[in-house]
Amino acid sequence: MKVIAVNGSARKGWNTHILLEKALEGAASKGAQTEMVNLYDIDFKGCIGCLGCKRKGGEVGRCAIKDALRPVLDRIAECDALILGSPIYIGEVTGELRSFLERLIFQYISYDKMHETMFNRQMKTAFFFTTNCPEDAYDAVGYTKLFSDYEQFLGRVFGECRTLAVSETLQIDDYDKYHMAMFDVPDRRRRREEVFPEDCKKAFAIGEWAGGA
Repeated sequence: MKVIAVNGSARKGWNTHILLEKALEGAASKGAQTEMVNLYDIDFKGCIGCLGCKRKGGEVGRCAIKDALRPVLDRIAECDALILGSPIYIGEVTGELRSFLERLIFQYISYDKMHETMFNRQMKTAFFFTTNCPEDAYDAVGYTKLFSDYEQFLGRVFGECRTLAVSETLQIDDYDKYHMAMFDVPDRRRRREEVFPEDCKKAFAIGEWAGGA
């Protein structure tokens, strides 16, 4: 078994990255090989609409752009489970992860009459989201639909997808250095100590599921 985690956050060692690491630990506990991909370390762009992945006589179902992301996409094509993670910025996943998803998913979208996926097998997937928002506000700000849409999209292309949404995360060590007075800092610190470890356990459990037979 091979499990790949893709980190859509630029901040290594923080919320999204930590959760993905916990998931890979869970996968490894089941005997899986694991790999972490940090998108901000890779020089790439999103889909350029060349349609090379659908050209007759070409490499159908494989992104045609020959850049640093292509080997990553090739490894994902052979892995058993894929776990994605991103903070939410301005109501969406990061630009890096969105560009990655364009490249990952569009190559497998079929324009035939049956609209079948060109990914010819099932692969477990999961999506981790980290937010500043309270969970009880997810519906109002559109996050519930956003998370559901990504889960359904990955599910249609690859197979079963699981979602972990983590709310009211600790953003920085010292809030006094920034214009961020709207946040209840003591409560954020309390959640970091009491709630975030439980979120890490959930991430570990998803990793166990991803790395299991």
